[in-house]
Amino acid sequence: MQQLLFLVVLSIALPTDDPKLVRVKVSDQISVMLPEDFVPMGDLDFQERYPSVRKPIGAYTNPDHEIDFSVNISATSWPDGNLDMAQKFFKAGVMNMFDRVEFISEGVHEVNGKKLIYLEFESRVKGDRSSLGNQDAVVKYSYLQYWVESSRTVVFSFNCPVRLKSEWKDTASKIMKSIKLK
Repeated sequence: MQQLLFLVVLSIALPTDDPKLVRVKVSDQISVMLPEDFVPMGDLDFQERYPSVRKPIGAYTNPDHEIDFSVNISATSWPDGNLDMAQKFFKAGVMNMFDRVEFISEGVHEVNGKKLIYLEFESRVKGDRSSLGNQDAVVKYSYLQYWVESSRTVVFSFNCPVRLKSEWKDTASKIMKSIKLK
């Protein structure tokens, strides 16, 4: 019994490896708490890793370029504000982008007074055995949030390799819950 009590006290007393978060102003309307060592991602870096026709509002990465957070505008808008329908649409879109998707959690929740759709999942894209450099499957942990307005949808995306999920899952949640929108 004393050993168990000692382990509990020790686990509380030891410092955590959670990164220190600092407030980052992404735009005039958006700010978020990100790890202090995150840096803005260059345009070329973003285009290589996240091909998109739209330049992100903001994209940030850790020093190893393995953990990413970005904010972008979706091509889809929902003038009627039907969040349940929008959630189903975005979930179907995620399922079509990957070979395999395992959802961890999903729904609509409130973040600092705004209702956001969220999708948390692990995804897998098969590698191409006939192509050099793309032989292994890419497996990622992702946490997405969507802020649906009548004229636009803002997408918040956190991504990391699934092997780092246990280290970053709690931090990803803190980042997503720290988003402030005007």
